[in-house]
Amino acid sequence: MIRPRKWLPMPLLSVLLLIVWLLLMNSVALGQWLLGGFLAIVIPLITEPFWEAQPRIKRPWLMVRYFFRVLIDIIIANLEASKVILDPRGRARPAFVEYPLELQENFAITMLASTITLTPGTVSAHLRMDGKTLLIHVLDVGDIDDMKRHIHERYERPLKEIFEC
Repeated sequence: MIRPRKWLPMPLLSVLLLIVWLLLMNSVALGQWLLGGFLAIVIPLITEPFWEAQPRIKRPWLMVRYFFRVLIDIIIANLEASKVILDPRGRARPAFVEYPLELQENFAITMLASTITLTPGTVSAHLRMDGKTLLIHVLDVGDIDDMKRHIHERYERPLKEIFEC
């Protein structure tokens, strides 16, 4: 029996590759479907050894809530960063903050770092080699401990629940 995971290791990537191929070719001819399908199967098979195992999302409904939380935080942070930048007195208090991580999965840490970087006014600058500290540059920070608590409550703890890590 042929096992689908053996010849189709990343089905979502394969579907995405096929769709992108058809869009790039601007054609839905049978030949394009066949060539795109072939590439959509072969490319993931060839690149599979380079991909890190992805953790399973244990609670997908929490991921939806997390998405909307981050979206709202991005809008609020845009307004706050604009206020800091446009302030004629220039009272920004930039700082580098070392954030201690509780997350251990690489993918979850990447999600946290990406979330921090997506939020205007903050940038994930570096992950320490031991994987236990994330260096964050902040445009304007008053209380560093409060900022760490905010990141933990709003982002890290929900990611721990989503991936159960």
